[in-house]
Amino acid sequence: MPTIIAHSVFAVSLAHVFKHTSLPLRFWVLALGCSMLPDIDVIGFSLGVKYGEFWGHRGFSHSLTFALATSLLVVLLAFYQEQYRPLRLRLVVFFFLVTASHGLFDSMTNGGLGIAFFSPFDDARYFLPLRPIQVSPIGLRDFLEWGGWRVLSNEFKWIVLPSLALLLVSIGVRYWLMVRRRA
Repeated sequence: MPTIIAHSVFAVSLAHVFKHTSLPLRFWVLALGCSMLPDIDVIGFSLGVKYGEFWGHRGFSHSLTFALATSLLVVLLAFYQEQYRPLRLRLVVFFFLVTASHGLFDSMTNGGLGIAFFSPFDDARYFLPLRPIQVSPIGLRDFLEWGGWRVLSNEFKWIVLPSLALLLVSIGVRYWLMVRRRA
């Protein structure tokens, strides 16, 4: 899996594509949280849940169903106020993409058992054909002993730089649209 750092950088970049001027701080906090949430399944290791099981690592919590349920729940609970009514569909799409991106990036790593994208309807695990991302060990101690800097430099190339490009394009398009409106 990529580190939570890479997942978070992508979430912030994507948030700039979707952001609206009236969105509160909780939007940003929830964006970061949703980008990392699928890895909640690592708790299962200490509870005896095996990696390849339904609740195991990269199982149901990495699925598209989980991403959709999460996005609906986040918008229902955090953006229930009437002022967000016109933005709700946009927010559901955003939080779905942020949560689902976690599994997408994990499916591009060179390790693990794959991602249960279609759980609970299909327990098969999948990888994308392109798998350039160095898998990160689970746990800080393993990360530091195993060469975490190699992982971070690989993520910088494959996730952080493209995320920053997305951010810059988003800022550029917003600026261009603003200039056009003034003209």
